Amino acid sequence: MPETSTAPFTVGFDLDMTLLDTRPGIRATYLALSAETGTPIDADLVVTRLGPPLLDEIRNWFPEDEAERAAARYRELYREHAFAPTVPLPGALAAVEAVRGHGGRIAVITGKYEPNARLHLEHAGIVADAVIGDLWAETKGVALREHGASVYVGDHLGDIVGARHAGAVAVAVATGPYGAEELREAGADVVLGDLTEFPAWLAGHLAQVAP
Repeated sequence: MPETSTAPFTVGFDLDMTLLDTRPGIRATYLALSAETGTPIDADLVVTRLGPPLLDEIRNWFPEDEAERAAARYRELYREHAFAPTVPLPGALAAVEAVRGHGGRIAVITGKYEPNARLHLEHAGIVADAVIGDLWAETKGVALREHGASVYVGDHLGDIVGARHAGAVAVAVATGPYGAEELREAGADVVLGDLTEFPAWLAGHLAQVAP
């Protein structure tokens, strides 16, 4: 989408480990699910590999015929256990405000169950123009295209795939499971240590693409 005063640009952000440190809440929810179902779950391992769809993780601990039911219960328990311990990652609020300051729109595009993603953002005080959940890799790219996002910011290799699929600038932050070199090798256009570096990058990027 042209980045002009008459057509505001849109920046897409991933949620888990990009905008928010959701690990404590996710860990607490898996522990609650384990206690309720009697199914052993290594919650510490789970939070090292956030990003892919919930069912992918659930299937590591539950048989296929129980996976859908376990995922549904996880989403219910999530509302009891996950929001209070979750905090914005360093620079997250400033990154969102930087987009606003340049007249841009915010689209949060995440693999998380959309109603819970919305509650997370509300709890964190982050206002988005669009929130789209239950997406991963290429399907994130579809949503990015639909919302005219020219930049997508994420922490996972799947986020880079989504940005590429949409023809958006892939900005990776090394706050998730991958280091800077892995993100570069996966095709990120830009790699930042965390979102504290994003406002300066965005200002430079917009200056470069200005007509």
